[in-house]
Amino acid sequence: MIMKSGDNYLDDIVSDNAGGKANKLRVQKSTSARLVTLLTCLQFAFAVYATFLLYYMSPSLDLKAKPDFSWATRIASQWKHLIVQPHVVSRYQQTLKQTTVCENENIDFVQKRSNDEVMIKLKRQLYEEVLSYQTKSFGSETLTELMAMKSKWDFKGSNIPKVTVILNHFRRRTLCAQLHSLLHQTLPFHHVWVLSFGSPKEALLKRIVESYNDSRISFISSSYDFKYYGRFQMALQTEADLVYILDDDMIPGTKMIQILSHVAGTEKYKNSVLGSIGRILPFRQKDYSFPSYRKFRSKEGGLYLPDPAYNITVNKIVQVDFLSSSWFLSADLINTLFTETPFTFMTGEDLHLSYQLQKYRNAGSFVLPVNPKDKETWGDSEHRLAYVAETTVVSKDIVQVRDDQWWKALSAGYITQWAAMYPQRSDALFYAHSVEEAKALAPLLKKFRSTIGKKAYIAISGGNFCPCEDAASALSWPKEVCKERRFKIFDLGIEAISGVSNSEVPVVQAVYASMKGLIKIHNPSVVIAVSDTDLNVLKALKMATETNANSALILLPRPSVSKVTWIADLRATALPKWNCMRISINIITQNRAHSLTRLLESLSNAYYLGDEIPISFNMDNKVDEATLKLVQSFKWSHGPKILRRRIIQGGLIRAVSESWYPSSDDDFGLLLEDDIEVSPYYYLWIKYTLLTYHYDPQVSLPELSSISLYTPRLIEVVKERPKWNGTEYFKHKHPNTPYLHQLPCSWGAVFFPKQWREFYVYMNMRFTEDAKKNPVQIPKSRTNGWQASWKKFLIDMMYLRGYVSLYPNFPNQTSFSTNHMEPGAHINAKDNALSHNKSDYEVPLLQEDFIHYLPNGKLPPASMLPSLNLFNQAVSLGGLKVAGAKLRQDVLGCNITEIVIVDHETGLPSHCSRF
Repeated sequence: MIMKSGDNYLDDIVSDNAGGKANKLRVQKSTSARLVTLLTCLQFAFAVYATFLLYYMSPSLDLKAKPDFSWATRIASQWKHLIVQPHVVSRYQQTLKQTTVCENENIDFVQKRSNDEVMIKLKRQLYEEVLSYQTKSFGSETLTELMAMKSKWDFKGSNIPKVTVILNHFRRRTLCAQLHSLLHQTLPFHHVWVLSFGSPKEALLKRIVESYNDSRISFISSSYDFKYYGRFQMALQTEADLVYILDDDMIPGTKMIQILSHVAGTEKYKNSVLGSIGRILPFRQKDYSFPSYRKFRSKEGGLYLPDPAYNITVNKIVQVDFLSSSWFLSADLINTLFTETPFTFMTGEDLHLSYQLQKYRNAGSFVLPVNPKDKETWGDSEHRLAYVAETTVVSKDIVQVRDDQWWKALSAGYITQWAAMYPQRSDALFYAHSVEEAKALAPLLKKFRSTIGKKAYIAISGGNFCPCEDAASALSWPKEVCKERRFKIFDLGIEAISGVSNSEVPVVQAVYASMKGLIKIHNPSVVIAVSDTDLNVLKALKMATETNANSALILLPRPSVSKVTWIADLRATALPKWNCMRISINIITQNRAHSLTRLLESLSNAYYLGDEIPISFNMDNKVDEATLKLVQSFKWSHGPKILRRRIIQGGLIRAVSESWYPSSDDDFGLLLEDDIEVSPYYYLWIKYTLLTYHYDPQVSLPELSSISLYTPRLIEVVKERPKWNGTEYFKHKHPNTPYLHQLPCSWGAVFFPKQWREFYVYMNMRFTEDAKKNPVQIPKSRTNGWQASWKKFLIDMMYLRGYVSLYPNFPNQTSFSTNHMEPGAHINAKDNALSHNKSDYEVPLLQEDFIHYLPNGKLPPASMLPSLNLFNQAVSLGGLKVAGAKLRQDVLGCNITEIVIVDHETGLPSHCSRF
């Protein structure tokens, strides 16, 4: 019997007309009941299945832990396997997709090794010199030592740094290798940004990133090629703590992020940029020029570190001039790259970053050491990639651009490893903010550079402020000096940072940062600029000079520059003392308004070199109305004006001796009576002689106690007062040579602070109303009988202790001050029986540069100065002491081989000492 299918069977029943109606109904009832029963059973079975399925498919369920339902477990396991399988297939598909889209960089050559023994020796020798210097100067640690240092990042809890990794790709086939390494780092990254700027492979790069299906990895593209700076611009947007920027030829070991983060968290290297490849820029050659950084067979060409070609491995952290291929730094340092407009956007971002970080953040660039046995500690695990074409150093034009760039950086204060290892010494560093300033400084710069043994350079603002070629023309130099890689003119490119900003900050920042670096490199004794330069430039120059204790800032008024070419003749040890001295003008006056007017006019017309010079008027009780009005109305632009008036008439002794008292050992007093007139060059003479004979550490002339502006025509301490002509006296052995004289000058002289304190105490111990009671009796001296003279006491002290004053000696007794011999306390006084011939006292005033009169155009060494005793007789300095000691009339009872020694802080006599 052949059974029909269910559907046919029901159809047959419905269509069968063989039986009656009742029979037909029975058949329909029976069929419906069976169908309902079947459907109900199926529904129940599905419910049971669904319950088991939901229970056993739970992710937290351990299927093996349910022995009571082994049959159900087996069923559920089979179903779960069928449902989970699509996920496994998805992973497989993702891996398959990566395999499909990923590319590998095929390197068909072994690591290049040099067999040039000369080059190997040169490079390794230079590397050892650099490492030795750095180890001695600030320490250089191995990788083990670095990892043992305490770090801000301890990689526990909240001290795990967030690191954003930035990859920049154009044509290379290394993206998958980089991502694979980054995904297996011992310290996971926070984000990876894959950049594609104008890349012809943008679509493929995007598919590679998408194939990883990792939300931490982002793809950022642009049809515009932002070149090498774009990745750093993107880095400004990171919210991470640290940034790791990698070239497409860098495949870091899996430990690199952790190593870099640890070192970046140390106190020593927290303000640094770290990397795996770096370069040390060229060293100066024997001809004082700098070669190309790509110069072959040259030790001076610098270093590339590490350099497998010469078997140079970095086993200690080493500071370099700039990093290449990878940069790891704190996120807050990134914006420093854009402080100045880059020299070019076509190349050189590596140098520009290190240059800006050092210049504005005092941040160094360091190549980390590696463990040669553990490639996972290498930041450049496949160095052969760097030898593949398309690097920035293949093109000759690119090499020239990069050479220009690093030289411009060095000229603007970039302290390279060479500069750090070989600090220079120079005498002067000039600064000109405009072409006009360069032209104004030209005479003095020329004198420096033409003086044997002197080194002087000039820094200019550059750009539109002071174009280099225009400045060179103003200095009468060929324009080629702007392109030579040798020290002469430094173009700071100030406009690169200041632009068109009206703010003072950019100019101050740029000038300060550049000059600070140049001063540190060249260690000039003085920095020289014109005093009327831009105020912001002045601020910057002052701050920059203060960073070097051995440098002084000289700000010269433009009219004075050509008058002080003698600065170039000062020794380098004396130049930094330029601003130490403080010279005050102290005028003694009473009732000669006409004479005082003449003196004040001459003082106002003199050259003061921008120094601050206080002026004081010391008036006795009987000062007249005209004089009072004159001193009240007088305008003095070189410093404070001080007025003093006695209540009780004191006389000339008190008027002069109390007119000034030094406030420090650098405070010098110029004493002038009102009938004196000075030369326009008087202050220059004072400054020049003080720097030459007093402030130069290499000069020992403790006997010098004052500087005279006046040249005497008489021997005033002899009764007959014979005439005397110093020019004639010294013309054979010492023509026009200044000389040392035991006689102090009262007609215009600068007195030294130590000896003036000493004089104060001495006069206090010796002063009596009756001059005849004074115990000092100098043989054959008229001064023994002087009664109303402060100068007598000073003469006595200088004679007893062997002190001298420096006098000018120019033709015809031409001097820096003259005495007009007008009636006063001594001249034409009723109790003065001596007659005074005006021609014996008035001398011509110097109206031109005194340098032309000096022997060889400069002051002679102190040892070459002739010396005279009180009576204008040639006697050595030692002979002067012998004569004073023989009198045995000083305030202490010394024997004939001793003189009185005083405490120069108080002026009090201390003890006797052999001389």
